[in-house]
Amino acid sequence: MSTEPEAAAEETADAVGPGPGAPGTTDGPDAAAHGGAETTTARDGAETAARSGPTGGTAAASDSAAEAGDGASPEEAGTGEATTDGTDAGTGTDAPGDAAAAGEKSEAEAELAAQRVERERIERRKAERQGPVDAGAKLSGTAADLLAAVRAVESGEKPAAPVFGAPEPARRPAPEPARQPRPAASAEPVAAPGGPAPEAVQTVRRVLAEGGAPEALAPQTAALLGEGAEGALRADPWQLLRVTGVRPEQADGFARALLGAECGPDDERRGRAVTVWLLEQAALAGHTALELPRLTETLARRGVPDPDAAVQSTLAEGEALAFQDALEEPGGRAESVPRSTQDTGEEGAGDGVERPVRVLVGLERYALAEESLADGLARLVNSAPKQDGSAADWEQAAAAQGSAAELIRAVAGHGLVLHTGGEASLAEPAALLRTAHALGLRAWAAAHGPLGRDRFAALLDASSEPAEPSSAEPARTEPTAVTLAGLLSGAEGPGRDAEGTLDLDLLVVLDAPQLDVESAALLAESLPDGARLVLAGDPAVLWSAGPGRVFADLLTARVCPQVASRRPDPGPLGELVSGIGIGELGQVEAPGKEVVIVPVREAAEAVHRTVQLVADSVPRAIGVPAEDTQVITPGHGGAAGTRALNAALKERLNPGPGRFGGFDPGDRVAYSPAPGRTLPGRVTKAEADGLHLACAGETVVVPRDRVEQSVRHGWALTAHQAVGGRWPAVVVVLPGDAAQGLSRPWVYTAFGRAARHLSVVHGVEQALPRAVAEVPAKPRTTRLPVLLAPQVSTDT
Repeated sequence: MSTEPEAAAEETADAVGPGPGAPGTTDGPDAAAHGGAETTTARDGAETAARSGPTGGTAAASDSAAEAGDGASPEEAGTGEATTDGTDAGTGTDAPGDAAAAGEKSEAEAELAAQRVERERIERRKAERQGPVDAGAKLSGTAADLLAAVRAVESGEKPAAPVFGAPEPARRPAPEPARQPRPAASAEPVAAPGGPAPEAVQTVRRVLAEGGAPEALAPQTAALLGEGAEGALRADPWQLLRVTGVRPEQADGFARALLGAECGPDDERRGRAVTVWLLEQAALAGHTALELPRLTETLARRGVPDPDAAVQSTLAEGEALAFQDALEEPGGRAESVPRSTQDTGEEGAGDGVERPVRVLVGLERYALAEESLADGLARLVNSAPKQDGSAADWEQAAAAQGSAAELIRAVAGHGLVLHTGGEASLAEPAALLRTAHALGLRAWAAAHGPLGRDRFAALLDASSEPAEPSSAEPARTEPTAVTLAGLLSGAEGPGRDAEGTLDLDLLVVLDAPQLDVESAALLAESLPDGARLVLAGDPAVLWSAGPGRVFADLLTARVCPQVASRRPDPGPLGELVSGIGIGELGQVEAPGKEVVIVPVREAAEAVHRTVQLVADSVPRAIGVPAEDTQVITPGHGGAAGTRALNAALKERLNPGPGRFGGFDPGDRVAYSPAPGRTLPGRVTKAEADGLHLACAGETVVVPRDRVEQSVRHGWALTAHQAVGGRWPAVVVVLPGDAAQGLSRPWVYTAFGRAARHLSVVHGVEQALPRAVAEVPAKPRTTRLPVLLAPQVSTDT
C-alpha cells in the first residue's frame, strides 16, 4: 500500500523538468491536448516499514515520484499521499487464478512470463551496443566525450571534434527476436513464484538491524539483491536505496551505522546509488530519461560533491545509459554546439552551422524499451499492410459505414493509424472491426482494463449487422475484445503463432494514452509483419502510469495517418467534459439532474455528503444503485482521501469486522495484479488459501501475504485508478486540501467517468476553474519522436 510521503523537495522537482520546447515534452496550454501527467508511484510493499524509517525510526515517504518529477502529483498534492501507478498495490504480480482454471496460467503469471521475454530481448539489444566498460573503471569513449562536451559548452569552450563531428552511424532495424512457439497449457495449476529463501531473509534481517533499518524490509531487500544480499549490503550499504520506500537520507544513516568513519558524502558508491535513485524517481513521474545538466544539478543539491564523477561512475557500471539527441526545432532546450569543421564525410560538414543537441541519461530498461518501440513502430509504418481484400472491397465497406469511413480508408492502406475522440467515438473502431471481420481479417480490440473491454464488447454486440462480406472467406465469429495485458500474456485473445507473434491481422488498442514505453514496446515487437495497428483514445485524459507518453509522442511526430472523430459525446455531461478539454469550465443545462454540484466547507462535511449521495440521494433521485456509483478523489491520504471515504462507505454499505486483513464478503475492492493496473471487484469469501475476489466475471484468489499490498477497498478510487472505466453515476470529491493537485487532465478524466450522472462534492472554490483553465499536463521527457525521425518519413 502507499505510504504517507513528505512533501516533494523543491530542488528535485525543478531538476527533472524537461523545459519548454524540447522534443519529447509538452509544455504550455497546448499540453492538455496530449493527456495528463498525473504522477504516480510504484510498489508500496514496504509501507509499514517505511513509515518508521530505515534509520533510527525517522518517518519518511516510501514513494517519491513527485520529488523526481515536476512537483507534487495530482493524486498526492494536498493529501499527503503518493499513489501507485494508478493501482497503489505495488508488487502484486503473482496472484493465482481460480482453482477451476487449472491447466492454464493465471493472468498475472502469464504477464510475468511475457515480461521476462521482454527483458531477454532488451538484454540482447544491450549486448549489440558498444562493448561494456569494465565494472569500476573510469568512463571512456563516447559517453565520456558527451559529458566533456556538455561541460565545455557550459564553460563557453568548443567541444572536442569527435563528439559531434563524427557522423552518426545509420540506425538499423531491431534484430528479429528469437520466436518461440506458444507453450501448451500445463495440466497442473501454475504455482505462484516463490519469494527469497527464509535463510536469506534472516541474514538480511540481521544486517538491517545492525544498521538501524526496519527489519520488515528484509523480504523485499533479499528479493531485490538476490543471493548474497547480506554481503552486498555490507560491501555497499547504499544498495538499500534500491528498496521501495527508502530515501537517500535514510540510506546514509544505514551506511554510517555499518561503515563508521569510512562513510562520507564523497563515497563513489553513494554517488552511484543517488544517481540511480533520481532516475528511478523520474521514471515514476513519467520521464524515460533526464537531461544531464539537470541531473548533475540535482545530485549537487543532494549532497553529492562531484556530480560529474557520480554520473560517470553510474554509466561505467552499466546502471544507466547516456544519449545525445540532435534537436531541429529552434528554441529547443539543449546546448547549441558548433558542428565540427573537420572532414567527416557528411554532407554539409564544415559549414559551421550550429547544431543544437541535448545529452540525456536514463535507466537502460526504459531507454532500450523506447528504442525497441521506435524500431517496431517504424517497421509498421514502413511496411505495406497485408493485402486482405482489394482496394475496391475496402472502399465499398467504407462507404457503408458513415462516420467510420475515414478510419476504414486509412487502415486499408497503412500499417499504423491513430484515432482520437471521446466516448462516442468508440463506435468508429467498432465499425472498423465489423468491416474487417466481413473482409476476412483476424481482427481484435484490446482495452486498458476489463471495464473498457466489457464496455466495447457490449458496443459490438449492440451494433448493427456487419457489412456484407465481399470476399469468399466467411466472416469470423470469435470474440474480439480483450484486455491488453491478457493479450500480451496469452491469457486472452488469439494467442501466438509458431513464430511467437500474435495470431492476428488487425489490432485496435483502445485507451491508447495509457500505453507506457515498456508495454508499447512489447506490443510492437509482438505484431507480425503485414499487421495493421490502430491506436485509439482520448488525448485529453491522464497519461500512462508508467514512463513515457507514447500516444502523445506519436500525435506530435505525425509519422502516420491521424483520424480525429467528429462524433461528440452527447448530453449535458458530454458538453461539460468537452468544454473542460479545451480549458473551459462552463455551466450546462441539466434538466435531468445529469450534473449536480454539492458545495462543502471542510473535509468531514465532504465525507458525510459523499456517503449521503452514494447511499441515498443518487439511488433515490437518479435511480442508480450504490453498487453502480463510483467515488473518485485526488488522493489516498488526507481527511477526504480514498482511505477515509472507503472507511465511511464500508461502514454504511457493508459494515463488518474486517476479519481478513480488514475485508469482509461483499466489500467492494480495487485489486492490483501488477503495477499500473487496477481491477475493480468484490470480496466473495476468505479461506485458508487467501482472499477470494470476483473481478470482471472471473474469480481471483489473492494469497494472505499479498492482500495488504495488492488489495484496497474500492468504493472510492483515484482518477488514475478509474481511467479506462465508466460508471452510470460518479461522485467526484474535491476537498479543500486537494486544490494544489488539480489539473485540466485530472478534472477531464474524473468528470468523464460518468455515463448518466455526475455529482461534484466541491470544496476547492475557484481552484477548480483555475485548474481547468491554467494547469495543463505536466511535461515528460521522452525520446520517441527523436528516435522515430530518422526511420520514418513525416510526409504521411
